Amino acid sequence: MQYCLLMASPHRKGNTAAILEPFLKELESQGATGETFWLYDKKIEPCTGCRSCQSDWNNFACVINDDMQKMVPSILSCDLIILATPIYSWYCTAPMKAALDRLVYGMNKYYGEKKGPSLWLGKKLVAITTCGYPPEKGSDLFSEGLKRYAKHSGLLYGGMLTERDPGKEKQFLIDVMTKNAENFASEVLL
Repeated sequence: MQYCLLMASPHRKGNTAAILEPFLKELESQGATGETFWLYDKKIEPCTGCRSCQSDWNNFACVINDDMQKMVPSILSCDLIILATPIYSWYCTAPMKAALDRLVYGMNKYYGEKKGPSLWLGKKLVAITTCGYPPEKGSDLFSEGLKRYAKHSGLLYGGMLTERDPGKEKQFLIDVMTKNAENFASEVLL
């Protein structure tokens, strides 16, 4: 299985990166390979809704020339799209939101004069998130948004793993979280 990971944390050694480590290690131990894009290192302009991308049903075709153009080939060639983000204000970080907005237009040719295809139809989409609230109150809105996003795009939603940050005074990555990440990776590969 080939994956494409969009990592949207501003912290390379933060909680989201910590929970990703055992997840990716388990994926790769079972033969998965892939590419990681650190979105805070990329220039990703927001979608303007110009719909220019709708004129080409064979390509992403966004007229904005930025780093999205470099990530799309990996997204198109993968089997599994992994979104990793801390939850800020009940949703993903700004670079992830910008990428998701650009992808929903460029990959789904639904918005032109005629309805066209989804270029990423059938790919599996999963998410790894961290938040300060209990998951059912911290990442639930993002989870619901991703379910709708996947359904709209013809993606297979494979779920979301969320781990709560217990606060600065406590260690984040504990054994149960590592096990949760490994188990989620195994479930994703089914």
